[in-house]
Amino acid sequence: MTTREARGVTAAEAEEEAVARYLQQHPEFFERHLPLLARLRLPHLRGGSTISLIERQVEVLRERQAALEQKLAEFVKVARSNDQVAERIHLLTRRLLAAKSSAAAIAAIEASLREDFDAFNAVLVLVAPSAEVPTQRFVKAVAADDVNLKSFDSLFASGKPRCGQTRDTQREFLFGTEAADMGSIALIPLGEKGALGLLALGSHDRDRFHPGMSTEFLGRVGDLIADALARF
Repeated sequence: MTTREARGVTAAEAEEEAVARYLQQHPEFFERHLPLLARLRLPHLRGGSTISLIERQVEVLRERQAALEQKLAEFVKVARSNDQVAERIHLLTRRLLAAKSSAAAIAAIEASLREDFDAFNAVLVLVAPSAEVPTQRFVKAVAADDVNLKSFDSLFASGKPRCGQTRDTQREFLFGTEAADMGSIALIPLGEKGALGLLALGSHDRDRFHPGMSTEFLGRVGDLIADALARF
């Protein structure tokens, strides 16, 4: 028994390997045998007919071009989306810079989230605010030792936004009677380890805020809000 037979390779397969290896080592082979190149026929990828080697190469190049165009379209889509988010953050920044008081800053945050970001389900939780907080649905002012804050300890410890599902108790604390309607939620700690509180954004869409999404822009929004609130 030969070595090839021992590893289950037939004589025909061994011959094919030798031909493939030879062509790889001598890419100029077809330049020396142009008539043979013209006579080569290959099965069509999308039918029973045959096509020339050159036609097959053209097909492969077209498919590669289509794949590249699709990737480019995806890159352009992402770039446009990022531009839109950057513009919204710019608008939020201008609103916060114009605020002359804590109440004005909070009003600017609420208006920007609703009008610039289309975030109609948002809650701003402020921990022991230094200034008087206006009474409104958007804001929850709590003491530093509020038991509801304990469930957010891991969020505050990480100092980074978190997206996806939350505990029932967390949803109820944040959104009250509308908690059951929140399919997904983004939590954004404010200040060093959430010293100032957190911003919660809710959506009826379960996939709107998912664990795999980038939170870079959410983090920037959190930084802007924390810096604005710390001014007063």
